Amino acid sequence: MSLWLDQVADAGDDLVPRASLGGDVEVDVCIVGAGLTGLWTAHYLLERDPALRIAIVEKEIAGFGASGRNGGWCSALFPAGAASLERRHGRDAATAMRRAMIDTVDEVGREAERLGIDCDFVKGGTVAFARSPLQQKAAEAEVSQAADFGTDELRLLGPEGFGVSEVHGVVLDPACARLHPAKLVRGLARSVEARGVTIYEKTEAVDFSAGRVVTRRGTVRADSVVLALEAYTATLARTRRRIMPLYSLMIATEPLPASVWHAIGVEHGQTFSDYRHLLIYGQRTADDRIAFGGRGARYHWGSAIRDGYDIVPKVFEHLETTLRELMPAVGDARITHRWGGPIGVPRDWHATVSYNPRTGVGFAGGYVGDGLSTTNLAGRTMADLVSGRRTALTALPWVGHTSPRWEPEPLRFTGANAGLAATAFADVEERVTGRPSIAAKIVAPLVGH
Repeated sequence: MSLWLDQVADAGDDLVPRASLGGDVEVDVCIVGAGLTGLWTAHYLLERDPALRIAIVEKEIAGFGASGRNGGWCSALFPAGAASLERRHGRDAATAMRRAMIDTVDEVGREAERLGIDCDFVKGGTVAFARSPLQQKAAEAEVSQAADFGTDELRLLGPEGFGVSEVHGVVLDPACARLHPAKLVRGLARSVEARGVTIYEKTEAVDFSAGRVVTRRGTVRADSVVLALEAYTATLARTRRRIMPLYSLMIATEPLPASVWHAIGVEHGQTFSDYRHLLIYGQRTADDRIAFGGRGARYHWGSAIRDGYDIVPKVFEHLETTLRELMPAVGDARITHRWGGPIGVPRDWHATVSYNPRTGVGFAGGYVGDGLSTTNLAGRTMADLVSGRRTALTALPWVGHTSPRWEPEPLRFTGANAGLAATAFADVEERVTGRPSIAAKIVAPLVGH
């Protein structure tokens, strides 16, 4: 289990599945997937019309996927960068998207508090460490770009006060909150359920079309169908090549004493990363652990998703080595949890929320690991779309965006794993040469930059 699900279980949430679908039913809205996208969509639909009959079908339990396993960053990050959004949609649209993401961080905190969900939400910002002269230049460029778009208050700090190896400088992005994802998703499930939403767990959807969702336990007929499966979108035949599942893995330490945190310099409510190409991410948890994750696990043939892929000893060892090298004060602290899961990657690394009023079918996803806040924006936007409203949210550039489909195998397998290898090589290349990586430059257009 993830640290997060383990902790909610220890706190009294037994994680026993809710009742499964017992036959055919008819509702106003059927949502496929009881993760944060589906649950936020249900929540905001009820805000607009409390009388709606809403059913959610879920193969496992609410929060089983990325919603219960992620890094706990409620950030303003969008998988396609601001410059990429500007090239595709124009400056005004890119700026509007960035502002919407920044506002969403606060929206998650407000709604969690209003609903009485204690999810350890603290908006402390992200500290990103520049650990070489080359990374320092990248940090300065990021701050400059944010100022150019006029949407951020990124600040470039000196290395003083941070116990991070080889640190040259630090960028503080205030638009990020640390939270406990399982507390949020499980609490949100209870909240919508208390307001009349029926969540059918252990109810796997096998097909969908206009007006219906077919499961192994019956058919749900609905005026509107919302697909909210993220990486698991690849498990349905109709959408197999729409999203590619890539695995991200995490570890967590035992609680660390105050003296260690004083040496590290990361405050409560802060998340952290650095400027390497093979992404790492971490947070200081409410109980003073480090929850730390990163990429590195390979893509599996045919977009396969299996429990065994969550456990990759070589990647866990790499994460542990990386953490102790990054923050030497961690010392020999015990690693108590190791887990992983798939994230959803569209072909152009551009998340989307869309709804076809003619068919009544909607889709949201493609967050590439930046979903803890983006799911909330998706839920609000989807509720507007389903309700037939035209709002500032439905005018955002990700609404109605269609990503190209992923290539068939073996091209998908070869390309995905070659890209992963190139990203890892880029870090080695820059350490050796001291110059910007050629490999990273080649891969950049393929990863939303």
